[in-house]
Amino acid sequence: MRYETATDKVKKFYNDNIAKILKFKKRNKYYHSYILKLLKFLIPQNKRILDVGCGVSGFLKDLKPCDGMGVDIAENIVEYNKRQYSVNNLKFQVCDCQKEKITGKFDYILLTNIIGDLEDIWQCFRNLKNNCELKTKIVIVYYNQLWEPILWLAEKLGFKIKLPAQNWLNFRDIQNLLYLNGFEVVKYGYECILPFNIPIISDLVNKIFSNLPIIHRLNLISWIVAKPMYEPLKPINQYSVSVIIPCKNERENIEGAIYRTPNMGLHTELIFVDGHSTDGTKEKILEMIEKEKGNKDIKFIEQPGKGKADAVRTGFAVAQNDVLMILDSDLTVPPEDLIKFYKALEEGKGEFINGSRLVYNMESGAMRTLNFFGNKFFALVFSFLFNQRIKDTLCGTKVLLKSDYKEIEENRHYFGEFDPFGDFDLLFGAAKLNLKIIEMPIRYRARTYGDTKISRFKHGLILLKMSAFGFLKFKLTKRI
Repeated sequence: MRYETATDKVKKFYNDNIAKILKFKKRNKYYHSYILKLLKFLIPQNKRILDVGCGVSGFLKDLKPCDGMGVDIAENIVEYNKRQYSVNNLKFQVCDCQKEKITGKFDYILLTNIIGDLEDIWQCFRNLKNNCELKTKIVIVYYNQLWEPILWLAEKLGFKIKLPAQNWLNFRDIQNLLYLNGFEVVKYGYECILPFNIPIISDLVNKIFSNLPIIHRLNLISWIVAKPMYEPLKPINQYSVSVIIPCKNERENIEGAIYRTPNMGLHTELIFVDGHSTDGTKEKILEMIEKEKGNKDIKFIEQPGKGKADAVRTGFAVAQNDVLMILDSDLTVPPEDLIKFYKALEEGKGEFINGSRLVYNMESGAMRTLNFFGNKFFALVFSFLFNQRIKDTLCGTKVLLKSDYKEIEENRHYFGEFDPFGDFDLLFGAAKLNLKIIEMPIRYRARTYGDTKISRFKHGLILLKMSAFGFLKFKLTKRI
């Protein structure tokens, strides 16, 4: 049976609910007209405009482009737009901007309230580079993350259409995804603190109070204007890659780890480090090594000690290639996403690429509630400690150059060796070496086989101790 993706659900929703969408558009006319006024301010007339996820808004026609292209994933939406808005200089077509590249170059690329629906924002931005010239501007309009509980309540009360599960990204999340794909933010802002019409009062509040310092951050609408970064022609670094896969009782995930991990760079090796499995994991790995001989470079190591940190270090010690990657064998981080980590390192976007599970909307059951808030807490702590933004400290997928890891290893005595996971050991070491830490958003999946190895309270206590230790070493020790 085919797996129903988040994109499938979004496509079905918009294909099946045009009448309802139009009803709520009419009901919330003030909010939509406010967005249009903002877009008219940001985008001059007579420009080449690409409207990605155009919906039934009619914004493209109202912006009066000299050449306009509207694309949407839903066939019924595109057919509606063709009937309502098609003129000589406006065209509409069905396109999944996460999988397909759109033909043509544009002066402005518009993404209005589509960020929340995208399953893979990284790939969308990457594909849109194909439509950019050096002076092209990307205009992104999206809900302010602070409004998530209010909009949830509005959906429950019937004031707003109930949308498929949304990604709730803040400005820095979007800025990071743009940066990873070669865009830089030109300017950004927040608009509209009162999104419904109360005669005289709404306009007064939105023109005056919504522009006051501090209060402006409470506005409903957030917007960003970005442009392609200037990238001088230079050869891309080509690296060889070692993927370390710690595993314990993960027999049914072994084939997925092997076949779903992409070939990257000059050469890719997979190193399974088994922590004394009892479910046939070892036998499955050895079977796959024999089966894929000559096709894939797969190695098996029996872990000498215990714990993930020991497994990772064991794998790193035998890795032969330039880039070291960690992939958790539970496959809750899709192996296919490793190519994104590789590209970020290869293109010089960062020196330590850290996975982040807390950007996209995650699958139901992927992370327990207490774990979720624990991750949020430790992210705040470590962002403060490192003076670099860390949104997710405990995502298992981390990528760095082997040469940088060697330096971390040589300086490990500074922090000690009491991290059972290895995540903080690497983050501490990278921050101490002043490596540029960049986060790669991933869509976190629910485990389909085996049991979690995390003990929330026991390991949570260890993490608190490590946070206190990090404060001592990073904030109170003058030698740093």
